[in-house]
Amino acid sequence: MDFSSIGTILIGSTFGLILRIFIQKNFKKRIGFDIQNTSIVNFLSSFFLGILVALNFINNEILALFYSGFLGCFSTFSSFINQLFILFQKKEFVRLLFHYIEVIIFSFFFFYFGYFIIHFFK
Repeated sequence: MDFSSIGTILIGSTFGLILRIFIQKNFKKRIGFDIQNTSIVNFLSSFFLGILVALNFINNEILALFYSGFLGCFSTFSSFINQLFILFQKKEFVRLLFHYIEVIIFSFFFFYFGYFIIHFFK
Protein backbone atom coordinates (compact mmCIF):
# COMPACT_ATOMS: atom_id res chain seq x y z
CA MET A 1 0.00 0.00 0.00
CA ASP A 2 1.44 3.36 -1.00
CA PHE A 3 1.03 6.75 0.61
CA SER A 4 -1.61 7.92 -1.87
CA SER A 5 -3.84 4.97 -0.90
CA ILE A 6 -3.34 5.73 2.78
CA GLY A 7 -4.24 9.37 2.14
CA THR A 8 -7.33 8.32 0.21
CA ILE A 9 -8.45 6.07 3.06
CA LEU A 10 -7.83 8.86 5.58
CA ILE A 11 -9.93 11.32 3.57
CA GLY A 12 -12.80 8.82 3.26
CA SER A 13 -12.61 7.84 6.93
CA THR A 14 -12.66 11.48 8.02
CA PHE A 15 -15.90 12.14 6.16
CA GLY A 16 -17.38 8.85 7.37
CA LEU A 17 -16.57 9.68 10.98
CA ILE A 18 -17.96 13.23 10.71
CA LEU A 19 -21.23 11.99 9.21
CA ARG A 20 -21.57 9.21 11.82
CA ILE A 21 -21.03 11.61 14.72
CA PHE A 22 -23.49 14.08 13.22
CA ILE A 23 -26.18 11.41 12.85
CA GLN A 24 -25.57 9.95 16.30
CA LYS A 25 -25.84 13.37 17.94
CA ASN A 26 -28.77 14.79 15.96
CA PHE A 27 -31.15 11.98 15.01
CA LYS A 28 -33.40 10.01 17.28
CA LYS A 29 -36.57 8.53 15.85
CA ARG A 30 -39.48 6.86 17.53
CA ILE A 31 -41.65 4.66 15.33
CA GLY A 32 -43.57 2.56 17.83
CA PHE A 33 -40.21 1.41 19.18
CA ASP A 34 -36.83 3.01 19.67
CA ILE A 35 -34.45 2.97 16.75
CA GLN A 36 -30.98 3.48 18.13
CA ASN A 37 -28.86 6.11 16.43
CA THR A 38 -26.30 3.38 15.81
CA SER A 39 -28.96 1.41 13.94
CA ILE A 40 -29.74 4.41 11.72
CA VAL A 41 -26.05 4.65 10.84
CA ASN A 42 -25.90 0.91 10.11
CA PHE A 43 -28.98 1.13 7.87
CA LEU A 44 -27.51 4.03 5.92
CA SER A 45 -24.16 2.27 5.68
CA SER A 46 -25.85 -0.83 4.29
CA PHE A 47 -27.76 1.32 1.79
CA PHE A 48 -24.53 3.01 0.61
CA LEU A 49 -22.79 -0.35 0.39
CA GLY A 50 -25.60 -1.72 -1.77
CA ILE A 51 -25.21 1.24 -4.12
CA LEU A 52 -21.43 0.79 -4.30
CA VAL A 53 -21.69 -2.95 -4.96
CA ALA A 54 -24.21 -2.32 -7.74
CA LEU A 55 -21.94 0.29 -9.33
CA ASN A 56 -19.16 -2.33 -9.39
CA PHE A 57 -16.15 -0.01 -9.19
CA ILE A 58 -12.89 -1.35 -10.56
CA ASN A 59 -10.72 1.66 -9.66
CA ASN A 60 -8.68 0.85 -6.52
CA GLU A 61 -8.60 4.49 -5.38
CA ILE A 62 -12.40 4.68 -5.38
CA LEU A 63 -12.60 1.36 -3.55
CA ALA A 64 -10.14 2.59 -0.91
CA LEU A 65 -11.97 5.91 -0.54
CA PHE A 66 -15.48 4.52 -0.16
CA TYR A 67 -15.20 0.91 1.06
CA SER A 68 -12.23 1.07 3.39
CA GLY A 69 -12.30 4.76 4.23
CA PHE A 70 -15.80 6.14 4.30
CA LEU A 71 -17.85 3.03 5.08
CA GLY A 72 -15.17 1.62 7.37
CA CYS A 73 -15.47 4.63 9.67
CA PHE A 74 -19.13 5.35 9.04
CA SER A 75 -20.51 1.93 9.89
CA THR A 76 -20.69 1.05 13.55
CA PHE A 77 -20.46 -2.70 13.87
CA SER A 78 -18.51 -2.47 17.12
CA SER A 79 -21.16 -0.15 18.60
CA PHE A 80 -23.83 -2.63 17.54
CA ILE A 81 -21.99 -5.45 19.32
CA ASN A 82 -21.55 -3.25 22.39
CA GLN A 83 -25.30 -2.55 22.47
CA LEU A 84 -25.98 -6.28 22.31
CA PHE A 85 -23.51 -6.91 25.12
CA ILE A 86 -25.13 -4.25 27.33
CA LEU A 87 -28.53 -5.88 26.80
CA PHE A 88 -26.95 -9.25 27.60
CA GLN A 89 -25.46 -7.89 30.84
CA LYS A 90 -28.84 -6.46 31.83
CA LYS A 91 -30.37 -9.88 31.07
CA GLU A 92 -32.78 -8.29 28.63
CA PHE A 93 -32.66 -11.27 26.31
CA VAL A 94 -35.90 -10.54 24.45
CA ARG A 95 -34.78 -6.98 23.65
CA LEU A 96 -31.37 -8.36 22.65
CA LEU A 97 -32.98 -10.78 20.22
CA PHE A 98 -35.30 -8.15 18.72
CA HIS A 99 -32.49 -5.60 18.39
CA TYR A 100 -30.27 -8.18 16.68
CA ILE A 101 -33.03 -9.18 14.26
CA GLU A 102 -33.94 -5.53 13.65
CA VAL A 103 -30.43 -4.55 12.66
CA ILE A 104 -29.69 -7.64 10.56
CA ILE A 105 -32.98 -7.67 8.64
CA PHE A 106 -33.23 -3.91 8.11
CA SER A 107 -29.54 -3.65 7.16
CA PHE A 108 -30.05 -6.35 4.53
CA PHE A 109 -33.20 -4.62 3.32
CA PHE A 110 -31.39 -1.28 2.95
CA PHE A 111 -28.44 -2.96 1.20
CA TYR A 112 -30.82 -4.57 -1.28
CA PHE A 113 -32.74 -1.31 -1.72
CA GLY A 114 -29.55 0.58 -2.62
CA TYR A 115 -28.51 -2.22 -4.96
CA PHE A 116 -31.98 -2.33 -6.55
CA ILE A 117 -32.11 1.43 -7.14
CA ILE A 118 -28.87 1.38 -9.14
CA HIS A 119 -29.97 -1.61 -11.22
CA PHE A 120 -33.41 -0.08 -11.77
CA PHE A 121 -31.95 3.11 -13.25
CA LYS A 122 -29.22 1.44 -15.35
